Amino acid sequence: MPQKVSIDKSMDLLVPLAKKEGIETPWDRYEKMQPQCGFGELGVCCRICWKGPCRIDPFGKGPDRGICGATADVIVARNFIRMQAAGAAAHSEHGRHIALAMEHLGKHGLEAYSIKDETKLMSIAKTLGLETDGRSTQEIALEVALTSLQDYMNQDSSTGCIWLTKTLPAKRLEKLKSLGVMPHNIDAIITNIMGRTHVGCEADHVNLLMGGMRGALADYTGMVLATELSDAMFGTPQPVVTKANLGVLKENAVNIALHGHNPLLSEVICDMAIKLNDEAIAAGAPEGINVVGVCCTGNEIMLRRGIPLATNYLSQDIALLTGAIDSMVVDVQCIMPSIASVGSCFHTEIITTVPDNKITGARHVEFSEEDALEKAKEIVQLSIEAFKRRDPARVNIPNVKETAIVGFSKESIVAALSKVNAEDPLKPLIDAIVSGDIKGVALFAGCNNTRVKHDDSFMTIVKELLAKNVLVLATGCGAGAFAKNGMMTQEAARKYCGESLLGVLTAVGTAAGLKGPLPPVLHMGSCVDNSRAVQVASALANALDVDLSDLPVVASAPEMMSEKAVSIGSWAVALGFPTHIGIVPQITGAPGVVKVLTEDAKKLFGGYFIPEPDPMAAAGKLYEAIMEKRQGLGI
Repeated sequence: MPQKVSIDKSMDLLVPLAKKEGIETPWDRYEKMQPQCGFGELGVCCRICWKGPCRIDPFGKGPDRGICGATADVIVARNFIRMQAAGAAAHSEHGRHIALAMEHLGKHGLEAYSIKDETKLMSIAKTLGLETDGRSTQEIALEVALTSLQDYMNQDSSTGCIWLTKTLPAKRLEKLKSLGVMPHNIDAIITNIMGRTHVGCEADHVNLLMGGMRGALADYTGMVLATELSDAMFGTPQPVVTKANLGVLKENAVNIALHGHNPLLSEVICDMAIKLNDEAIAAGAPEGINVVGVCCTGNEIMLRRGIPLATNYLSQDIALLTGAIDSMVVDVQCIMPSIASVGSCFHTEIITTVPDNKITGARHVEFSEEDALEKAKEIVQLSIEAFKRRDPARVNIPNVKETAIVGFSKESIVAALSKVNAEDPLKPLIDAIVSGDIKGVALFAGCNNTRVKHDDSFMTIVKELLAKNVLVLATGCGAGAFAKNGMMTQEAARKYCGESLLGVLTAVGTAAGLKGPLPPVLHMGSCVDNSRAVQVASALANALDVDLSDLPVVASAPEMMSEKAVSIGSWAVALGFPTHIGIVPQITGAPGVVKVLTEDAKKLFGGYFIPEPDPMAAAGKLYEAIMEKRQGLGI
């Protein structure tokens, strides 16, 4: 294992501790995989049927087709769009769950849930073209839910998904329609991808990739409805000051780590932890219950409640090595099965809660909206009991935590800008971009990956772009990396921002009452919340009467890892954004596929993939893409 696996200072204490105690970490498991399959790294292997697996020789000295006759381009394209479909399925299941909960709330009411942000609900109804006058909140919530669920049921392929067509600029919608990539039904598009990639079906790599783009746009649809409905139910994020990194754990408290993606679970547990705080004190924890977040659930509760973030994806195992986490409660997505074995080395309860997301060795407490309060109480009480079993001698909490100013939804950004110009809130941002005070906007998203040093690429690229006056937005584990490493403070703005960007952030932050600049990286939420950045970009495009692809906006996933990251990156390209990926994807054995995604996509969509593992070079390429867009706009 490399001596330095992460730039996160908490890892300096805990990774050596893991080695001493013989507990495997993700980096140990990565080392055991070496050397990794060269065919797999290039993407030129196929396991879709049982005649294989087939492997194509990328150097032209061996087989150039699979047993069925599929070429490397076809095999890679099939594999790639299946990843897009899986990513879309993950995000859309999240959205479906939220929509079904809102439907139940609208029909029958739910004891544990309500519409916390009625203003947002009314805004959603307006976006969807629904009538609100003379109707109760519950009635409007029901129709919003039912309308959203139509994006999973509509069978008219001549129409686009409702949430897609209602949230993107008209010029981009025309472009997508002309290219034949408009999704009409999330489930149908995912099914189409799986069907067309079955053995004996489509064998044209270009057509396959266009079908994958349709799947990626279905992913966007599921994401935007998940975010918007969650805001109505649980509150739209507003700026809040909190903390991040493993130093947020408390030695004298019951530490409950909430991990996963769906706020239906985490919100109720946060409420129950408040109610049962006295029970924890009575059990010997003088500081009561301390709830912390991990991964994207951590981002959700951080933005809405100010709950501190403990860590992001790749270091979830390491958080357990503190010996201070009494329970890690999980729902769906980005949960390493290894947490069960690492938790068993300590007193920690690993608690799964979703019927189709169990882990061998973990305790399962089935959770549903109907019995949410009862199950949340059971989970918190299990955490208190685990605290009683904690061994104080094994507690190693790193003295590492950073302040983080978070909570930048589209609404809160517009509200801050309105303090500068109440009549036209977007004008200060547009003026700053036109004048060059802000050169462009970069969205950082994606995961963590053992192939690169943990968090390092995020930090390297963002510092370069900030110095060149690029406004930075962040979501998901990228946002977690920035929060943990001190990039969401006013001090960081003063240290890393170029002079003109700092001037804009200071003017807006001061007007908004922060007595100084906004942080240099604006935390917009979890990975499902990438749609927030699109809504800001769409508002700018509409105000300027241009397409999204005309804007000086780029995206970056320096440590991409998951199928969700593939689908997010793909819809970013489809919407017209040059999109950097820091991990070379498993497609390079198919030159035709590489050409479509990195060159042809630019002509078709205006967006394209920029594969670049070197973070300094990536920063340069992203800035070049921004300047090219500025030149196209004549600014």
